[in-house]
Amino acid sequence: MSKRPQLASSQDFQRIHLAANDAAIAAGKVLLKYFGKTFEVREKKLAGLVTNADLEAEAAALKILKKARPDFGFLAEESGASDETRPAEGRWILDPLDGTTNFVHGFPMFCVSIAAEWRGQLVAGVIHHPVLNETTWAVRGKGAFVGKKRIQVSQTRKLSNSLLTTGFTYRKNDLPKEMGPFEKLSGVARAIRRPGSAALDLAYTARGVFDGFWERNLAPWDVAAGALLVEEAGGKVTDFAGGPFRLEGGEILATNQLLHRAILSSLN
Repeated sequence: MSKRPQLASSQDFQRIHLAANDAAIAAGKVLLKYFGKTFEVREKKLAGLVTNADLEAEAAALKILKKARPDFGFLAEESGASDETRPAEGRWILDPLDGTTNFVHGFPMFCVSIAAEWRGQLVAGVIHHPVLNETTWAVRGKGAFVGKKRIQVSQTRKLSNSLLTTGFTYRKNDLPKEMGPFEKLSGVARAIRRPGSAALDLAYTARGVFDGFWERNLAPWDVAAGALLVEEAGGKVTDFAGGPFRLEGGEILATNQLLHRAILSSLN
């Protein structure tokens, strides 16, 4: 078996991060242009809402990303995937508006999420909160940051002292399955929040605001950037069985490591 080629250098990853950062900010400006105003809204079957703000923000981001790395493929929530018959070594994974329902209703918890994948490994992630003008980002092996400030996951050791966060599926038939873990953990945690943006939940877990986050029925663009943020901030990310996290796995548990086993036991 031939050896797998080595990943690109950390300098390459830094340049990739800068492109993702510029694209996220450009998309965020589009969202702010529409936020609180009248725009078109339609419903996607079993996938929530989409607006013309999503579409325009995605186009603005992809314009920058494609110019920066024309050799990269992409996986975007609204545009889908680029040609997968000849997959590129690098790939952008993009959600131009995570928290669309919040956006539609005027609740200012939404963001742009962009990750870069190189030969199957996440190497850069950016989550931009346009209302607060905050950008949380990470480069593999270099740590996680808000702006220029390095961040770390929390040091909470007891579930009774924890603030957790989660999200619920759009698939109504699956809601009873969601309520079991929510009820169990509500009985032991200090509190649980459900802000409505998986990407922001992961960003705030990386920042130590939340001590843990779990959710199922998620798409790769919901979690790609955030998973890297949590790992680079010192946290742990797995599936609901405690196995390796997979972008296409549809479920994620992200914690400060210290509470991982305790939360995991309540998810199954």
